[in-house]
Amino acid sequence: MLTLASKLKRDDGVRGPRTSNPASDSTRRVSVRDKLLVKEVAELEANLPCTCKVNFPDPNKLHYFQLTVIPDEGYYQGGKFQFEIEVPDAYNMVPPKVKCLTRIWHPNITETGEICLSLLREHSIDGTGWAPTRTLKDLLNFDDPLNIEAAEHHLRDKEDFRNKVEDYIKRYAR
Repeated sequence: MLTLASKLKRDDGVRGPRTSNPASDSTRRVSVRDKLLVKEVAELEANLPCTCKVNFPDPNKLHYFQLTVIPDEGYYQGGKFQFEIEVPDAYNMVPPKVKCLTRIWHPNITETGEICLSLLREHSIDGTGWAPTRTLKDLLNFDDPLNIEAAEHHLRDKEDFRNKVEDYIKRYAR
């Protein structure tokens, strides 16, 4: 998925060599984010497990995409979960914004889709927050609690937790 890179090359060919006019340079300038995304999206797609699929609603906008996760084991097996990822202009200095579009009962995700991962925070006390050295593939680690009720439910009664997860999958994730 190197659509943006192809588009950039095509645009360069149409406009010809750079001029010293600052206005024309600014219209041709490609953001750091977009340059990084060309490489990172290709790497992400090459390394995704078979249970995940990336979808770009607009192939010319690599900064907005959806991730579908269909777990083949564990509590969430049999569900189909949609995530929305938006990469801000200030990327890679700030983390991507990630939201779960599928209602889910999960310790790290609220029922309205907010996700809490230390990795998605610009600053974290434990030092595991976002850093410019991180990439999109680092987002696939879900080990940071947010939905306290779900986390406590899991600790209190794993079987009942599993039943509630299965109910959510039947109702919202098919």
